[in-house]
Amino acid sequence: MNGFRRLLAATLVAFGVLASPVPVIAAQAPIHFADLNWESGSLITDILRIIVEKGYGLPTDTLPGTTITLETALANNDIQVIGEEWAGRSPVWVKAEAEGKVVSLGDTVKGATEGWWVPEYVIKGDPAKGIKPLAPDLRSVSDLPKYKGVFSDPETPGKGRFLNSPIGWTSEVVNKQKLKAYGLDDSYVNFRSGSGAALDAEISSSIRRGKPVLFYYWSPTPLLGRFKLIQLQEPPFDAEAWKTLTDADHPNPKPTRSLASKLSIGVSTPFQKQYPQIAEFFSKVDFPIDPLNKALAEMSEKHTPPRQAAEAFMKAYPEVWRAWVPEDVADKVAAELK
Repeated sequence: MNGFRRLLAATLVAFGVLASPVPVIAAQAPIHFADLNWESGSLITDILRIIVEKGYGLPTDTLPGTTITLETALANNDIQVIGEEWAGRSPVWVKAEAEGKVVSLGDTVKGATEGWWVPEYVIKGDPAKGIKPLAPDLRSVSDLPKYKGVFSDPETPGKGRFLNSPIGWTSEVVNKQKLKAYGLDDSYVNFRSGSGAALDAEISSSIRRGKPVLFYYWSPTPLLGRFKLIQLQEPPFDAEAWKTLTDADHPNPKPTRSLASKLSIGVSTPFQKQYPQIAEFFSKVDFPIDPLNKALAEMSEKHTPPRQAAEAFMKAYPEVWRAWVPEDVADKVAAELK
């Protein structure tokens, strides 16, 4: 009966009684990128999206979330790309990578670093601004207890203030555990800002006023290129101790500096299999740190939207991104940037 109906329908179409059905073409589903809420992450993400959209003709969008929720979403293929992944740091990533659900591609920013910092004038002073050294012997995190009065928390008398990462970042957990491991949780308040931008504002405001401030930070960022800062020494890296710092519930964290920084592009395994040509492009991404920090500083100072800053970077440094993709893809992107 079904065969007869199909034959009848075909006959009616042929004689013009029925209109020929128009095939329905499904729209290409966008590639979901993580919406990263720190400057280098947002700039790199938009550069990658521009190349994917203009060079490979594929739609993209972004989905927001904390570092941990985004890594979980990547493992589930709910998002496909994290443009700046500090691979190997969080238990979520380590587990997903071990299970073959996620892959880190490339070594995107060589020379990246992270740690605890203070403005140079806190240790050396600044005669031009009339600032005397407030902590002249400060070299290491082990020196911090005797300087808690220098970094006094305005809301908790008797304690210093340590500016941590925003809640939800992997580094926020690590720093909270470091405060315990270094024996500082009784002398310093673990202060968390609401966002990366709020952390930047707090640090920048203190430095411009010549006030002492102790904070966690990382590179690539505009802040490290804008101000004279000194990174405090930490104990040598120990892999077993590191595991206790990444575990938010570990009751007895051990002291160690952070795992050496390696930035990459995190992708879901299904994405890598579905788009091997884009995965190949991602594996070649390499941002020279000085031009990147310069672009980030300009983006921050002028409050430039990430997409606009990404286009400006690509116009200024075509030799950087052209090396990542085939010539025909690069030409398509360049044509759209003019």
